[in-house]
Amino acid sequence: MLQPAVKKETRNVLVIILIGVALMLIVFTILHFIMPDKVPLDYRVFLGGICGGAVAFLNFFLMALTVQKVASMEDRDAAAKVMRLSYSRRLGIQCIWIVAAIFAPCFNAAAGIIPIFFPSIGIKVYGIFRKDLKAAPAETAGAPEETVEDSSSDS
Repeated sequence: MLQPAVKKETRNVLVIILIGVALMLIVFTILHFIMPDKVPLDYRVFLGGICGGAVAFLNFFLMALTVQKVASMEDRDAAAKVMRLSYSRRLGIQCIWIVAAIFAPCFNAAAGIIPIFFPSIGIKVYGIFRKDLKAAPAETAGAPEETVEDSSSDS
């Protein structure tokens, strides 16, 4: 059973991937109209983007399941072994997908590979904005209090 935190983060990553794939398809569309001979816009682009997004989501989901499992383990060495094995398997899945995206004629290679990076980029961007959002109210709320304390200590 998924823990609530894992569900929340998995949902967040799914949204990140969907937004990323949508933006990627928009960029492909714009580039296709600017350079139609160099940038294709056919079913292969859409299929590559959708499958690449699915692989990215699968990678994150499997990692989240592993982290949830490892968090409940008491033996640190066994937990580290489980994490390493999970990483190797997930990396293998991504490598197989990259080879398929490059060599299978039904996929556009770039559209298939780019979505793999969306979770990492999205989590970093989300973290930056989340820190800014948390810091801004604290600074705003703290400023009047400091002013009041400063003026009362001067008296």
